[in-house]
Amino acid sequence: MTARNATPRAWQRMLSGRRLDLLDPSPLDIEIEDIAHGLARVARWNGQTRGPHIFSVAQHSVLVEHLAIAMDREISPASRLVVLLHDAPEYVIGDIISPFKTVIGDAYKQVEARLLSAIHLRFSLPPRPAPALAKLTKAADRAAAFMEATHLAGFAYAEAEKFFGRPEVSIRELETLIAPMPSDKAEDLFITRFRAIEAEMTAGNS
Repeated sequence: MTARNATPRAWQRMLSGRRLDLLDPSPLDIEIEDIAHGLARVARWNGQTRGPHIFSVAQHSVLVEHLAIAMDREISPASRLVVLLHDAPEYVIGDIISPFKTVIGDAYKQVEARLLSAIHLRFSLPPRPAPALAKLTKAADRAAAFMEATHLAGFAYAEAEKFFGRPEVSIRELETLIAPMPSDKAEDLFITRFRAIEAEMTAGNS
């Protein structure tokens, strides 16, 4: 029986066996397999999307990375990895939808920022992205939200444009990336993309 004055547990056990402390996350407790597994099971739009499967944060992350490439053909592999991992903290804290963020305010952002910094350090990235890369990531994220809203979440084009803006890049060639898939396929998609970028980074440093 738990004592009343016991310190509340602030860590989560991962399938890898790691214990990730949400208050003081260590890069040593972060594994890409845990991230891929978790993100593949977190639903975008609170699951309010068409199709027999959720549209996962893992799929969304790959879509955003592809959109970033379309917006900046010169983007480096390291920057692409930052983009791919932009929502990685959600493997622990879930996908908090924008309306709920409005309700709870900014308290969650401190936890999210600490987690993202630890994730970046785990994979040899700067703890915080440069302003230009943060801006590109945000633009690609909004473009992805527009695609998802109109293809999956029941938004009319005019309504989606009001909230997310209309993408300034062609999205037709990326439409196959927003077909919801089983979680094991989404997990494979994400980790395969991660490994490909990681290999490019290694080759560039050799």
